[in-house]
Amino acid sequence: MYNKGDQIIDITDPKLNNVLVARLINQIMRKGKRMTAQKIVSDCFDLISDKTKKDPLDVLEEAVRNVAPSLEVKAKRVGGANYQVPVPVMGERRITLAFRWILAAARAKKGKRMAEGMAFEVMDASRRQGAAIRKREDVHKMAEANKAFAHFA
Repeated sequence: MYNKGDQIIDITDPKLNNVLVARLINQIMRKGKRMTAQKIVSDCFDLISDKTKKDPLDVLEEAVRNVAPSLEVKAKRVGGANYQVPVPVMGERRITLAFRWILAAARAKKGKRMAEGMAFEVMDASRRQGAAIRKREDVHKMAEANKAFAHFA
């Protein structure tokens, strides 16, 4: 359940009754193919539980927690020059960016099914490894390098 403007929307996954899983399915979904996205997540969770012998929801939550950025840079135009200004990342955007980076890393794994690529990337992210973690650290390094421009925020 989350707040969107004036209305409160309760979106949960019908199978696992979890908001995080429902958001993941929505991020995976392309061209309205929800059943395909649900199948990918289901296969991914099966692979995670087989490989780690842990609850896949716990592994997913740990991965999202590890990948979610606390800082990002935004372009700000000041006096004819563009500056990369570091700003803190708040709430929903942290989870959205984490999912986006995990899925981009999973899609970049060529030669594997999406469910396999996503399972391996989620397991890597829960262990603080993998391409999504590298992306997070790159964003944090860029924010750290540009902290001299933080007063423009």
